[in-house]
Amino acid sequence: MEIEHRTSDGISILDFSGNLDTNNSPAAENEVNRLIEEGSDRILFNFKELNFIASSGLRILLATAKKLKTTGGKMMVCSLNETVQEVFDISGFASILTLASDENEALASF
Repeated sequence: MEIEHRTSDGISILDFSGNLDTNNSPAAENEVNRLIEEGSDRILFNFKELNFIASSGLRILLATAKKLKTTGGKMMVCSLNETVQEVFDISGFASILTLASDENEALASF
């Protein structure tokens, strides 16, 4: 898995590629926590190139959403493929988190 960080209009965008699973969730969590500690309060998880997400990855999203909610921030997830969308649907995360079909839609919603 790789994570690339970029910023657009003050929104931190994390582009994920590969698989977000137990093996690499700690690195992903560290990156997200670092952004929050540095003051990022609007974070977009772009999953356009993400092939798979495990429960450990979902846990990171839930923890991030909770942290940002307490500080008045916002988090969104965009560009889910069929496999990742199915995990979100089955787990109930599709109704818990704010999802967008693509990055442009997500950025417009911040």
